[in-house]
Amino acid sequence: MAAIWIIEDNALFRRGLERALKPVHAPEAFESCEAALAGAVAVPEVILLDVGLPGMSGIEGIAHLKTRAPAASILILTVFEDDDKIFQAICAGASGYLLKSEPMESVLQAIEQALVGGSPMNPRVAARVLTMFAKLAPPKNDYALTDREKAVLECMVAGMPRKQIAEATGLNLHTADYVTRAIYRKLHVNCATAAVSLAVREGLVAQGNGWKPEP
Repeated sequence: MAAIWIIEDNALFRRGLERALKPVHAPEAFESCEAALAGAVAVPEVILLDVGLPGMSGIEGIAHLKTRAPAASILILTVFEDDDKIFQAICAGASGYLLKSEPMESVLQAIEQALVGGSPMNPRVAARVLTMFAKLAPPKNDYALTDREKAVLECMVAGMPRKQIAEATGLNLHTADYVTRAIYRKLHVNCATAAVSLAVREGLVAQGNGWKPEP
C-alpha cells in the first residue's frame, strides 16, 4: 500500500477522498500544508494537493513538500482552471493537474499513474498546458536559407546525387556546388551528412529515404 497525503481544507471532500483511498492505500489527510509538514507520519509517494488552502497556498507549499518528500509525485486537485495557476503549479514541480469535478475513479487512476512515474492531467488542462508551452517555445530557426538553398537541401535529403540535384533545381554543377557550400556555412556544418541530419532533426525539410552522401 502506498502512502498518500491528502491536503485539502474542505472537510467533506477530504473525508471522501480518504474513504475512497483506504481500501487500497494508506492515506493521511490534512487541512493545510503546514499541518502536513508538522504532523505527517509516513513519507508520501503521492500528494493530492489543493491550491486554495488556508495559510500557505498549495502552489507555495510545493517547494516545502518537495523538501520533505523529494521523490513524491504531487497531483494538484482543485477547482481552479485558470492558466496562471496551472502554469505556476507545473513550474513549481507538480506532476499532474486534476479537477475536483473528476469522478473518484479518475482520481484513483491518476494516483496509480503517478505511482509508476506518469503525469496524469485533466484533458482540458493538458490541452491548455500544451498551448501555453508552445507560446513559450523559441521561434524555429530557418537559418536564413534562401528558396534556392532550401530547394537544394530538399534534394539532398531526398537522396539525389550531385548531378541530379543540379538538374532538379535548374542549376549548373558549378552553381549547385556553390549553393551547397552556402548551405554548409549557414547550418554551421562541413559535410553533406551533417547537413541532412540537421535538416531532418529540425524539420527544415521533409525526410528523404535511402540518402547516401557522395564522396
